[in-house]
Amino acid sequence: MDLIANLEKRSRIVREIRAFFDAEDFVEVTTPVRIAAPAPEPHIDCPTVVRGGEVSYLRASPELQMKKLLAAGMDRIYQIGPCFREGEFGARHNSEFTMIEWYRRNADYRDIYRDMKGLLTRLLSRCSSRTDTAFRELKVRDAYRRVAGWDPWTDWDQDRFDYDMATKIEPSLGAGLVSLWDYPPQASSLAVVRDGVAERWELYLDGIELANCFTELCDEGEQRRRFVAAREERKTLGESDYPIDEEFLSLVPLMKSASGVALGVDRLIAALLGETDIHAAMVGD
Repeated sequence: MDLIANLEKRSRIVREIRAFFDAEDFVEVTTPVRIAAPAPEPHIDCPTVVRGGEVSYLRASPELQMKKLLAAGMDRIYQIGPCFREGEFGARHNSEFTMIEWYRRNADYRDIYRDMKGLLTRLLSRCSSRTDTAFRELKVRDAYRRVAGWDPWTDWDQDRFDYDMATKIEPSLGAGLVSLWDYPPQASSLAVVRDGVAERWELYLDGIELANCFTELCDEGEQRRRFVAAREERKTLGESDYPIDEEFLSLVPLMKSASGVALGVDRLIAALLGETDIHAAMVGD
């Protein structure tokens, strides 16, 4: 591994990412890294910052802040920047990492998938020697029936769903680009649920998760219900409690309809460079 050479290649890849979004008329934005209220997601812990007795958090994602910009009237936005998660380190993880997120108003998860295909096609052709550029799509329900032998829609079990995803579904995806589509309603997070499925897809490259996309939930009451339920689950798991971002909830209906995605930049760059450890293409702690 030549870290300096990889960092130079990383710089080029990031320039190509920006060039793609600039050509698609997205506006690059910058939102705060230190925030008062993270989204209360189980198993995702943000580093705590205490200044003058005031508690805040380093973001795990710029999602809520970017959605506030959609509510204010921005249509196509993207951001590349640092995110943080407590206790994460390994070949695919670092406590500080780089994320790109982009959002569109008047869009759904299919629109964002077209963006993703365009972006990755550009990067694979210009910044990688990989030749396997086909995109395969699988339904989550079909994958669980075929690989795990059960149907999460008829026999929901969160622990079993998560365990089988990690130990059976993801290892079965194989090489190349594969997306898993349409999750059980209980795994909807911040996604719209329509016709019995959460409008969500996740993208994998060689079995490694790169991105997570939703058709965004724009219902204030339902979003509040999910936040409250997530806080209760965090308490049950013994995780820190986070305050609810009331400003965000009040603005949710103003998004009207939207979709967005989070893509791990370090994992993507490592894959493009043929590396199996993200630290081969980043300056990590």
